[in-house]
This record gives sequence, C-alpha cells and structure tokens, in this order.
Amino acid sequence: MSSSEPEPVCDLHDEKLKLFCQDHQQPVCTICRDSKAHKNHRFTPVNEAAQDHRDELVGFLLLVQEKLRFFVQINENYNETAKHIHVQSQHVENQIRDWFKKLHKFLQEEENARIAALKKEEEQRTQMMKEKIKRLEEDIAGLSETIQATEKELRATDVSFLQSYMTAVERVQLSLLLDDPKLIPGALINVPNHLGNLAFNIWNKMKPIVSYSPVILDPNTAHPDLIVSEDLTSIRRGNKQDLPENPERIQFYPSILGSEGFDSKIHSWDVQVGDNPVWSVGVLAVSAQTEGNDLTKLLKIAFCDGVYTADSGSNLPVELPTKKNLKKIRVHLDCDKKKLSFVDPDTKANLHTFTVSYTERLFPYFNTANKHPLKIVPVMISAGPCLD
Repeated sequence: MSSSEPEPVCDLHDEKLKLFCQDHQQPVCTICRDSKAHKNHRFTPVNEAAQDHRDELVGFLLLVQEKLRFFVQINENYNETAKHIHVQSQHVENQIRDWFKKLHKFLQEEENARIAALKKEEEQRTQMMKEKIKRLEEDIAGLSETIQATEKELRATDVSFLQSYMTAVERVQLSLLLDDPKLIPGALINVPNHLGNLAFNIWNKMKPIVSYSPVILDPNTAHPDLIVSEDLTSIRRGNKQDLPENPERIQFYPSILGSEGFDSKIHSWDVQVGDNPVWSVGVLAVSAQTEGNDLTKLLKIAFCDGVYTADSGSNLPVELPTKKNLKKIRVHLDCDKKKLSFVDPDTKANLHTFTVSYTERLFPYFNTANKHPLKIVPVMISAGPCLD
C-alpha cells in the first residue's frame, strides 16, 4: 500500500485493523476480536496473515505463469503447424501437378500415336480403293468404247457391216473376257482395333510409369530425422528437420508408420532392406501411437550388429537362427487368425511368427538408424480380365 493512502479502519469501531480472523478470512480490530461475532475464532497479526497470503498467492501466480508459458509454447506450435500445413499443401500440390504432367504427357503421346495409326490405316485403305477405282474406271471406259463402236457397226450398211464384222466380234469377245469387279471384304476401317477396350488398353500400357504399393507411409508420423521419399514408399536417416510436434509423430525413435491400420482380413507387404546394417519392421497397435510414443505394443523383427531378433516389446528380444543376409522381408498379417509372420520372400522360409493379442488396429512400422533406405516393394499390377 502507498504511504500516502490512509490506513483502513474498522467500519464498526473505527479502530485500526491489526488482526486477521482466520475463520472469517478478513481483517478485524481488537474490539471485534472480543465481540460475540468472533467468539472462539482464530486470529493472527495482520502483517503475518498478509505475508502468509502473499506467499500463497505467489505460489498460485507461479502456477499461472507456468500455465501461460505452456499456452505460449502450444500457441507457437499451433503457428508452426499452420505454417507447416501451408508448406505441406504447396508440396503436395506440386507433386500432384508433376504427376498429372507425366500422365498428360503420356496420354497426349498415346493419343497422337493412336490418331497417327488411324490416319495411316485410312491412307492405306484409301490408296487401295483409289487404285481399284482407277482400274475399274479404265475398264468402264474400255467397255463404253466397245459399246459405242459396236453400235456404230450395227448402223452401217450391209456390205460395210459384213466387212468389219469379224473385227467387231473380236472386240466384243475381248470385252467379255474382262474379270467382273467384286466388292472388297475388309476394305473399311478396323474400328474395333482402334476403339475396342480403348481405356483399358491405355491403362494397361501405363503400367511401366505407375506402380502400386500395398503400404503407404504417413509422413506425419515420421521422426524428424527421417527423410520420406516423394512417393511415400521409402525412408532413410537424414538431418533433423524442423517439424511441428503433432501427437502422431514418433519423437524418440527413428521410425514411421503406415498410413492405414488393419484389424481384419489378410495383409502382406515386402520391405527391401538391402545392405542396411540397422533396421526393424513390424506392426504397432493404434493405442501406442497416442500414448506418448509408448512402443510396448510393437511386434517387430530387427537387424543389428549382424544379428536378427524378434521383439514383442514386453519381453526380451529372441535371437533368430537365420544366418542368411536377408535383402527383403515379407510382413504377413492375418488379422482374423491373429497371426503376424515374417518371411524370407526369396526362399519362402518363415523367420518368426507372433500371436497377436491386441484387438485394435495395427499399423505397419518401419525403423532405420542410418542413411541406407528401407523401401516398400511395389506390387505387380494385373491388367487382365477377371473371369468367374
């Protein structure tokens, strides 16, 4: 209180407020202390009560200040997230545009090639018809001349007619020897060759420039040290990136999850590990993703220091007997039978099988501790007809 301000006094007794009633939680004077209103109440000097309450308020203030710092920190994260959303959107838009440019280029080239094939066929068939028309018109002209000459002979006098008769007969007989023209089979454009299953054939021809991955990686779950490929099918260790701390992101392990979790049917995907000296692959229960990066609900096999191990998260890792240097790992998840198997896709040998005790969705899990990439192997696309 400022020294220039008058000291408050008791409203009832006009005395200085020197005591603090603990029961009523208010300053009182000495007369109030002895009144019936404060009988058997607890009192402390005002200065002591004020200090105690100041200390208590300071404690609350510290909590509020800490809360403010937390709010400011989260607000900074919100701002970073908003900026990152824009960066993500721009990047994804550029990727979409690049892919459509490739597709447009392919379709334009395919359109030009098919139109060129059609025009070539038109030209060839038209040229054939022109040649046949030319020959037939020559024959028609010859026949017309024969008819005109013969009609002229028939109008001649008897002597003249008899004198030219043999020549006229020979001319007519030669005309009769001409082969009769025939309608030409297969002369028209082969329309089915150009239009039959057109979209399907174009799609089938697109297979070399497109691929299908049974698992798509979710970059929003990637540890900041991981670099995710543009097509979201491979990862490698790189420099730490400045990313927002979204709840889905794995912060404590250089790991990433697939974008889709599975809780029914059978799912299988191959992972190309190549010469990567430290890696692990498996599945993670969805609840573990939201429990502070708790990976106890993780089923995986790992490779480190030349040793392959199977790890269920809750028990000690089990060393696998395989001595082969594996280049690929097949993850086979049968949700209905609650089985998770790891297989060598080259030999079809089973490396390890877990019995899955979780009923929740399981997300594909990938981990690499170095620059060597892990890549999900694309699946061959079948473009043949499906017949029952």
